[in-house]
Amino acid sequence: LSFLCALLQTRMQSLQPDPKAQYRSVYEALKKMVLTEGFWRPLRGINVTMLGAGPAHAMYFACYEKMKKSLSDTIQHGGNSHLANGLAGSVATLLHDAVMNPAEAVVKQRMQMFNSPYKSVWQCVRTVQKTEGFGAFYRSYTTQLTMNIPFQAIHFITYEFMQERVNPHREYHPLSHVCSGAVAGAVAAAATTPLDVCKTLLNTQENKALSSLNITGHLSGMANAFRTVYQLGGIAGYFRGVQARVIYQIPSTAIAWSVYEFFKYFLTKHKLEKGTSL
Repeated sequence: LSFLCALLQTRMQSLQPDPKAQYRSVYEALKKMVLTEGFWRPLRGINVTMLGAGPAHAMYFACYEKMKKSLSDTIQHGGNSHLANGLAGSVATLLHDAVMNPAEAVVKQRMQMFNSPYKSVWQCVRTVQKTEGFGAFYRSYTTQLTMNIPFQAIHFITYEFMQERVNPHREYHPLSHVCSGAVAGAVAAAATTPLDVCKTLLNTQENKALSSLNITGHLSGMANAFRTVYQLGGIAGYFRGVQARVIYQIPSTAIAWSVYEFFKYFLTKHKLEKGTSL
């Protein structure tokens, strides 16, 4: 579901879409895509996302827990600190995006564009490397961080805030983790949509949109992306695809937090039982 919503988000954020790829709602986008491009079209690029997601999330949560504990001990003397949560999430994002930026932000999004010329992940990788160089895979890395650092700061602060309200004793409580994760993802997604629209433009280098403004070569830099989005769509352009983005993040963050909290509980419990038995 999350992958599907990410695809719809990419399509709906197109600033100058092909007439055949103009959508007014998430439902219309999905229906039109399946009818015109085939049933399996929404799953293009899922393999490259799965390949990068495992190691990226392992580093992400490990770094977050370590940084959160260290910073909380310094700032709040062991208590919960929203500042520590935000800073820990921001640092964890550096590692996560270093892995996921080439896979998800470049390869996946190019394969998801309407009339994408790429037939497979490896064809996309080879073509991008040959025509644009290795740097193309990290062209939007700083832009990705510009978006994801505030996203993750808001995300972690909101999650920990929600946990303080619905699970103050910080016990393993699946429903509270799912609900807190869903709310955190929705809030962070809505707040950072303008940055995501600019990132999508930089990743896809949308030819039709750029040529309409007589932009030649490759568009680079967040400032240029912000200016281009405004020229093409005004203020409303910054919020293209916000509905799909929020719908995408709600199950994504809810599942991520519930799975993470389960394994955290399971491993901690196993460690304690092992220590007691000894």
